[in-house]
Amino acid sequence: METNTKPIVILCVDDEPIILLTLKQELRNRFGSNFQYEIAMNAEEALSILAELSHSGIDVRLVISDWMMPGMKGDEFLIHAHKLYPNIKSIMVTGHADHEAIERVKKEAATYAVFPKPWDRNKLSEAVMQCCNKN
Repeated sequence: METNTKPIVILCVDDEPIILLTLKQELRNRFGSNFQYEIAMNAEEALSILAELSHSGIDVRLVISDWMMPGMKGDEFLIHAHKLYPNIKSIMVTGHADHEAIERVKKEAATYAVFPKPWDRNKLSEAVMQCCNKN
C-alpha cells in the first residue's frame, strides 16, 4: 500500500557504533515505524545528512547527539544545527559533558534535555515523545 506521507526522521549521532546501534534499536522497539531512524558517526556527517534530508523536504524532527566526539563536540554541533534548522529539536546524551557545555547547549540550541549515559529508557522515551509531538 502506497502512502503519500513523508517520513519523520530522528537522527542519532555518536562516534561509538555500539551506542548508535543500541539507541536506534531502543527507539525502533519503543516507536516502531512511526519514525525513520538515521545515524551519523560524527557532527560533520550529521550536518551532511541534515542538509540532504532538508533539501529533499524530509521532516527531521529530532537530533539525539553525544557530547564527547572527535572533531566538533556535541554542544557545538547542536548549536550549529539549531542555527541552520531552528525547528529541529535536540536531546544530548553524554557520559562526559561539563556543566558549562550543558548550560550552553540548553540556552543556545534550545536542547530539550540532557541525559547521562547510560540513559534511563523511560525518561528518554518521554523526551522523544515530547520533541516529536506534531503540535
